[in-house]
Amino acid sequence: MKCSATIKALMFALIPLAANSQTVQKFSASKANEYGIPYSLPNTVLDITVETETVVRKPGEFYKYARRYFNIADPITTESTTVSVKSIIIGTHGEANPDDRYLVSFKPGYVPFMMIGPDGMPLAINTENKFTPETVTPPTPIMAEPTPLETPAARQAMSEEIMQSQSTAKRAELAAAQIFALRQSRNDLITGQAEQMPPDGKAMELILNNINDQEAALMAMFAGTVQTSTDVVTLSYTPDGTDDSIRRAVIARISPTAGVVDADDLSGSPLYLSLNVTDRPDMPVDAKGAKIEIPRDAFIYNMPGKVNVSVEFDNRTLASASVEMAQYGIQYGLKPNTFTDKKAPAYAIFDPTTGAIVELGTVNQ
Repeated sequence: MKCSATIKALMFALIPLAANSQTVQKFSASKANEYGIPYSLPNTVLDITVETETVVRKPGEFYKYARRYFNIADPITTESTTVSVKSIIIGTHGEANPDDRYLVSFKPGYVPFMMIGPDGMPLAINTENKFTPETVTPPTPIMAEPTPLETPAARQAMSEEIMQSQSTAKRAELAAAQIFALRQSRNDLITGQAEQMPPDGKAMELILNNINDQEAALMAMFAGTVQTSTDVVTLSYTPDGTDDSIRRAVIARISPTAGVVDADDLSGSPLYLSLNVTDRPDMPVDAKGAKIEIPRDAFIYNMPGKVNVSVEFDNRTLASASVEMAQYGIQYGLKPNTFTDKKAPAYAIFDPTTGAIVELGTVNQ
């Protein structure tokens, strides 16, 4: 039955550990709690995980001389930041529905127990086994690597003459000369013509790496630098289940410079979510086709519906999935004495995302 104010008081007395510690708790129906256990059924929440890629381009100090010294036709000439959507993953999780709180009252007999998860949602009755919904591992954010100009080798590459020159043209000329000198040194080492060769292969590797890093730093002053990073944001969207179709709801926006922003932030382009119900379950019927009413004082559970979900950005559908959702289904119930029969007590395991029964059997079978 639905919780009255008195029953809610009992619920809050029984479930604080489950709600606060976010751990699974085991509650037995006994005389101490008048054989009653409160619980909440879930709503299904859509998780839209958005992976964005940010590319930061910065011009080098000598970009105007890139063609003259190195025939670079397209050096970076202006600083820019661009953000694009790299991937989208659609997932779900369950959250307790504050309007779906119940109290199931068992009769004395076999002493039943219930495994209660975070927020008071039922995970199982008469068994400690639990159902773990399939999940997709979200991508890991990637931080931008330092540019060649941000390495220790960049400081080594800058000679005193380059730093002291007041003319940009002169500094560019000296930097270009330094690059050609580094290339000659590398060639001498590789061909064995250097005046002083490294004592072993490890030392050779260290010297060559240092030369390469210095060259990369100086070349970045002509060609510019590019840094790439990724960010991952998960958006939650909970439809109320009243509409069989949701058409292009704006769940966030993608800013070309700031990435994922709020839906009302007009600096970005809209990220749309669409939803269509593909199946709503019907109430069970008997052999004559008559609906079977929910048993009195039943343990209520969800029979979820199925929906197709798609996410669109920039006129492209980037992700779609078929998922089960509690709020697009119906509720039904099991007789409490199913779980207290002394000879053959039943057990049940529930999906914490939808509140549906995923397994129903007899204890010890």
